Amino acid sequence: MPSSVKKAVKTPVKKAPVKKAAVKGSANKVSAKKTPAKKAPAKKAPAKKAPAKAAVKKAPPKKTAKSPVLSAQQRALVAKRTAAAKAKALAAAKALKVREDKARAAAKAKAAAAAKLQKERDAKAKAAAKAKAAAAKAKALAAARAQREREAKAKAAAKEREIQAKARDKAAAEAKKQREIEAKRKAIEAEKLRKLREIERRNQEELKRQERREAEERKRQEALQRKMLSKPYGKDEGFLNELRTLLLETRAATTAQIAITEAEAEEMLVDRERLEYDDEDGSSVASDIQRDQLKDFATALRLKVDEIDVALSRVDDGSYGRCDECYEPISKARLLAQLPVFTCVSCRASV
Repeated sequence: MPSSVKKAVKTPVKKAPVKKAAVKGSANKVSAKKTPAKKAPAKKAPAKKAPAKAAVKKAPPKKTAKSPVLSAQQRALVAKRTAAAKAKALAAAKALKVREDKARAAAKAKAAAAAKLQKERDAKAKAAAKAKAAAAKAKALAAARAQREREAKAKAAAKEREIQAKARDKAAAEAKKQREIEAKRKAIEAEKLRKLREIERRNQEELKRQERREAEERKRQEALQRKMLSKPYGKDEGFLNELRTLLLETRAATTAQIAITEAEAEEMLVDRERLEYDDEDGSSVASDIQRDQLKDFATALRLKVDEIDVALSRVDDGSYGRCDECYEPISKARLLAQLPVFTCVSCRASV
């Protein structure tokens, strides 16, 4: 830490030659304004700063046991002075470069103005010489002027005829091009019209297909509605009466079975409360399972009674015997074999 502080203190002292180089560069600028050709050495003066900085940066810190220990405020002051010195040196180098650029631009403008003035003088001299030569040739060309004028008139007439011929050819080409453009436009319009007619025809066909589909759908819905409201055995009163009798008998038998099942379940519950079972042999668990099975069986029988009631209501309105899935008539054999039944064999197999 003391060695780095010592290095920071020594840095401003080593930058003094850099500032002198910048002053020297400003002096070179004054000389550059007087003699523009000697600007090259002024450019190399700022470039010699880099090695000095590099030498300062790369110098290894000297570790000495006797170096004083600076406070933080002193180190900050030293760093601030070092940064100020660096900024000042960079500003001086930048100002020197700007002055050199201005000097080069001024010298270049001065040289361009001198060249322009010299060119104007040369042009004036050349014009004067040309005027003298023209005056000298005026007499010699006076006799040939009339011939040249006649030749020029003939050339002008020939050129005019050529121009007219070109104009006629161009007009013919333009007319041909216009006819081709008009033909293409008509062809494009005809193609557009054909496409529009084709689109209209397709739209009409699609509309007809849509109407046919809608008509078929309406017919299907009407047929389905008729099936849903159909009474396949509504006119067969004898068969419906037979089904009503069978359904009533089945309902009575099912109701009696429900009463028996519930009575058995209640009896098992009473027995379980009255007797003490040995839990080690699992008799109480078996009794509970059997009673739950009886209750489930009674519930299924009640659902069957509800279905029989629905079937009886349909027998009364004549709709019993119609499948609930496809609305087709259920065969008489199936209606007599299974009571009640609400689906045909095909729909039942697909469930």
